[in-house]
Order: sequence, then structure tokens, then C-alpha cells
Amino acid sequence: MKFASFLGINTITALMMVTASFEVSAQSALPSPAVLSSEMSGYEGVVEAERQTVIAAQVSGAIVEIAVKAGDQVRAGQVLVRIDAHAVTQSAAAGRAQVLSAQASLELARKELDRQKRLFAQDYLSQAALDRAEARFKVAEAGANAQISQAGSVETQAGFYTLRAPYSGIISEIPVSLGSMAMPGQPLMTLYDPSVLRVTSIVPQSVVEHALAASSVKIELSGLSFSPVSIKIMPTVDAGTHTAQIRLMLPAKLKNVVPGMFARALLPVDAQVATLIQIPVKALVRRAEMTGVYVLNEKNQPLLRQVRIGRISAGQIEILSGLSPGERVVQDAQTALAAH
Repeated sequence: MKFASFLGINTITALMMVTASFEVSAQSALPSPAVLSSEMSGYEGVVEAERQTVIAAQVSGAIVEIAVKAGDQVRAGQVLVRIDAHAVTQSAAAGRAQVLSAQASLELARKELDRQKRLFAQDYLSQAALDRAEARFKVAEAGANAQISQAGSVETQAGFYTLRAPYSGIISEIPVSLGSMAMPGQPLMTLYDPSVLRVTSIVPQSVVEHALAASSVKIELSGLSFSPVSIKIMPTVDAGTHTAQIRLMLPAKLKNVVPGMFARALLPVDAQVATLIQIPVKALVRRAEMTGVYVLNEKNQPLLRQVRIGRISAGQIEILSGLSPGERVVQDAQTALAAH
């Protein structure tokens, strides 16, 4: 049974009415979502830290000290975590002792060479004896250098057992506890810089096709409305959803603003390039993490397509990306499922 005949005349008529609502001018592109006024459109966003670092272990060992807790403000170079370094500390001490021994041997070889040179100058020593003294000095010098390098390597490794803050910031998360076993690459805590925050939002491709000035953009956050310091548009567009990411830099020293908070980006709407697309809520198909709609092709066959949705109002839902003006969408997804 073909899909068109299964739906019946009434369903097709209703479908064509929905399609007609998508008809826009030739200059139109994929619309912006919730049109708040004749000039601005709102897009959901999230606050992020411009600089955020996961502090991870480079060596294995038991955690013997956690010097901070979540929410603490730390300064650059401050000790955050200590890992049991007993074994490597002993190796470092042994390395330093070996360096002292090698340096003493080198000093003895140098003095011996100086004596041999004086004796050779007075014809009390043969050339062969002088050559042997020079060879012993070079061997001692090479051994001392090797011991110094080896000791330096152990000292560097010993530094991996004490983790320090790479910059001043706030500890946002500590997923480990005292006594836990740290492994190389394991996250121990997360640090972010509160002085440089941004709002990241996903917008349709048509929005970023036109220049955006920071003065014309607004951010709604924690009951406040203000303009971003600057705007950064990421250089790629998602091939599946035809959306792009924009980053709005927040002013410094905002109070009670932390990463993860909800924000809304208000962008100017160009009436010649922005149109709102809405479809009935019952047209949506939800499968696990995928949200889509059935779109009819030239043969009136329903094809499932993934879309990105926006606000729901009066039984209608905004489509941010995934549909183009003029396409035909099945109003009732259950009908399309039954037809399969």
C-alpha cells in the first residue's frame, strides 16, 4: 500500500496546508528561532570558561594529600594534590649521592692530569703516561656528566608527584578522594579561570552568513541583559544540522556567574533572510537521542530526517535546523510509522 493512498485525501490536504505555511521568498534562508521582536531573535546558550583545565596525574601512586576543595580559589603555583613519592624520593637521594661521588672522582682525575702535565714538561714523564692521564680524566668527566643527567631525570620525575595550579582560578570539581590510587592520565580535579567567561550558543547557518557586531547582540543571564565584549564565530558548520557555534565573551568580574549556567543570546534578525518555521508537535519522531520528522519526497514517500528543535507554543514547535522552506512534512508521525 502506498503512503499517499494510506493517508487519504483529508490527510494529504492538511499536509499541503502545512507545507504552504513554509513557502517563503527566494531570498529566505533557514529561519532563526523564537522571534522576540521585529529586530531580535533568541537562542539558548550555556556559560563556559574560556580557560578550563583538567589536572591529571602523570604517575601512579596513592593520593596522600588533597590541599584544596571544590569552590576554592587558588593562585598560580599553589599545591593542589600530592601523590606518594616515597620510592622516587629515595631514588633522587641516591642519585644526588652518586653525582657527588662522580664529581669527586672527576676532581681527582683533574689534579692527576695537572701533575702529569708538569712532569711531562720537565721531561720526567713519557708521552704515553700523559695520554693515559688525559684518558682517565675524560672517562671521569663523562661519568660525572652521565650521573648528573640521570639525577636530573629522577628529580624531574619526582616533581610529577606534586601537582600545582598552572594559573590562578577556581576549583570546580574533585572526582577523587584521599587515599585513592592515581593512575597516569586520570583526572584529579578541574580548574577554571573565572576572569574570562563566555556564552556558547548553536545557531542556524543563515545567522552566521552575515556579520555580527557585538554592540547589536544582547545576552540575557541571571536576570541581566548586556552586550558581549566580543563575538567569535567558529569556522565550521555542522554538516548534519547546518548549524554553527558562536561564542560571546562576557564582561569581566560578573558576580554569581559560573560555567554551566543557562543563558540566552539575542541576535539581530534581518527580515529579508529570516523566517520562522513551525510544525505541529505531533509531527516529531523521537528515537533514543534522535529527534526527527517525516519529509515527503517527489514520490510522496516519507523519509525520516533529523532536526533540531526550539520552543513549543500552542501545539507548535520551532525547527531551528534540518528543514528548508517549501518541504512537505507529515503532520502526524504516528500515521507515517503505521504506513511502514
